[in-house]
Amino acid sequence: MNGAWPGGPCPQCGDNMPPRVVHCQSCRALLNSELSEDSIEIPEFFPLPELAVIASVAPRGHYVACPGCRQELRIHTKYRGMKVQCKHCDQPFNYDQTVSVSAAYMPCVHCSQEIRAGVKYLGHKVVCKHCSGHLQLSEAPGESSSG
Repeated sequence: MNGAWPGGPCPQCGDNMPPRVVHCQSCRALLNSELSEDSIEIPEFFPLPELAVIASVAPRGHYVACPGCRQELRIHTKYRGMKVQCKHCDQPFNYDQTVSVSAAYMPCVHCSQEIRAGVKYLGHKVVCKHCSGHLQLSEAPGESSSG
């Protein structure tokens, strides 16, 4: 380490540099006498990617199978716990934990497009198919993703 920079003013620009640096931090002059300009490769600068913004979104409603005719119905969560009626067979049923939920729907907080997600994805991080926005699909309070 005979040629290691001892620290002090840069011979080219005069700025004070700490010991054992290879190049002057101001003018990039080579300070280590054991090295030559062609022996040092300065890596290319790559900016770090932006951290993806992950927004949490709760289901606005569910796709459920009618207990009577098994047709798929789209029901808003505001009717959860209430008696509803199938628009296909007119059978009334309770929209509660006993109903078979196949998927949830919610708006993307990034692009406002509607997303349909299977219940297995509730509680997980996903990407919007419309805008590639990152989302955390939350389960509505008191709901199970197995129903």
